[in-house]
Amino acid sequence: MGAESVPRREVVTGREETVTGRPPRPFGGTTAARPEPSSHPRPDPRLRRLMRRQLRAALIATALLALPLGLLPVLLRTLPLAGAAPRVPPAVWLLLGVAPYPALLAIGAWYVRRAERNETDTAAGAPAERP
Repeated sequence: MGAESVPRREVVTGREETVTGRPPRPFGGTTAARPEPSSHPRPDPRLRRLMRRQLRAALIATALLALPLGLLPVLLRTLPLAGAAPRVPPAVWLLLGVAPYPALLAIGAWYVRRAERNETDTAAGAPAERP
């Protein structure tokens, strides 16, 4: 019964250096040099046009949603707080619980149709793919 072998311990006294002489990137990233910005190809003009059209549609939809919903507190402040009759729900509840949803659905449907039309128009203008 001999002495049990003890695993050898190593002491690290410095940071590991790569071939380039720079320390390695954290989390195992590569140290490959980034290409120059001028070496990136310019995106296709049709793609840029599609992106601008989609951004425009998104900004319009956002404005159409934010403007009425943002003015809703002002409208609620001007309305009376109680309904005319006890069995009739107050106008505040109708405005909060019913009125926004048809507008949300209509604006959402408009945006989807617009986005699909933008993509269809862009694809229709594209040349046929080569094998």
